[in-house]
Amino acid sequence: MNVSQFPDRIIEIDHKHYLYFGGTAYLGLPTNKDFQELVINNIKKWGTTYGSSRSANIKLTAYENGEAFLANHIKAESAVTVSSGMLAGKMVIDELSKNTDCFFHFSDIHNAIKTNSLPVFLNDEINPRLLDSNSERITILTDGVPSFQTKAIDLSVLAKIPNHKEITLVIDESHSLGILGKNGCGIYSEINLPIKRKITVSSLGKAFGLNGGVIASDASFINQIKNLDTFISAAGMNPAFVQTLSDASNLYKIQHQKLLENLDYMDRKLLKNDTIKFDRNYPLIYLENENLIGKLKENKIIIANFKYQKNERNLNRIVITANHLHEDLDKLVNILNENS
Repeated sequence: MNVSQFPDRIIEIDHKHYLYFGGTAYLGLPTNKDFQELVINNIKKWGTTYGSSRSANIKLTAYENGEAFLANHIKAESAVTVSSGMLAGKMVIDELSKNTDCFFHFSDIHNAIKTNSLPVFLNDEINPRLLDSNSERITILTDGVPSFQTKAIDLSVLAKIPNHKEITLVIDESHSLGILGKNGCGIYSEINLPIKRKITVSSLGKAFGLNGGVIASDASFINQIKNLDTFISAAGMNPAFVQTLSDASNLYKIQHQKLLENLDYMDRKLLKNDTIKFDRNYPLIYLENENLIGKLKENKIIIANFKYQKNERNLNRIVITANHLHEDLDKLVNILNENS
């Protein structure tokens, strides 16, 4: 379905208006007038792009301001922006590959952090390789919220790994940063496990409404990233966008609160059943019943319905955003409840 304008809570298809419950604009920022004004003002100040290396002799304070905001928001020691979430993940994997003896992964991790790795679980039991007597440096890869799930990943299994395994944890928070945690800080700050290092990578083009990516960790690791040839030779994230991150700090809080209020409203109205996967703290609702998609469309409601990766099952996902009105949610809930 081709559309000729940004799909917010209303989408126009073939000159007909539908309610839209798809996309990834969880905080509703791409169409937010106050947010747009911040972006426009920063484009006037910083231009539409800056094609120079971040290591050039001229340093833009926009990067310092935006990255300080991100580090503070995520509650990390340091943070750096790059041009995309995918690049953020690839750069982290490249750097860690130099000093990792073996990578492990939880299921369904995003392509941004995929590499040659072993599963954390084999037949629902912790991989014996993680428990053996060999001293080694391991890196564990996970999404903050796995695909088709509505809760943050349970990392408690990491406490069972013996301390002669030096653990680095990499979390792709593209679908948890801006959503979970206090004011949408994500899950990074809540992870308190016996590990050497934790690293968050995330797209900023989802909840935060700006094209770019972020890597957050301890200052030592972020300095390693800044010394990578890939970082030095690539242009950075648009400086107007990086500055907007800092300028929009209060707006992020406001929109996050609106999102939480919409989720609370859904939780009070929606009848719970096994065909609908929903958690009151998370804006994605997964439908097991394929027939519901047609029923929703008949009632002028469009949701996300596509194959996210080759050979996977269809992603039938309802996305609640900060911009949805209670009347939108009522219409959605009525149909879900009638067909549950």
